[in-house]
Amino acid sequence: MPYIKNKQQAFQAAQQQFVQAEQAMNDLQPNDEDFGHHLKKAQQEITEAEQVIDKALRNASEHQRRELQKYQEEIAELKEHLTQF
Repeated sequence: MPYIKNKQQAFQAAQQQFVQAEQAMNDLQPNDEDFGHHLKKAQQEITEAEQVIDKALRNASEHQRRELQKYQEEIAELKEHLTQF
């Protein structure tokens, strides 16, 4: 993970990583021949999102903190959904 200079950059990085995790989850199609690859990618994206969000929370403004906490909740839901595969 690159060094993040300020609150806004940290928040934007968390936002971007969250979107990537969501996209990876949307790519999961159990009947797809590349399912194993997509599953591994989704797991990796979710792990990275957790890390980036945690890092962003350390310096976040109050408004950013609320948004990041929502991301954390949604990431937890995505992780729960992964256990169904």
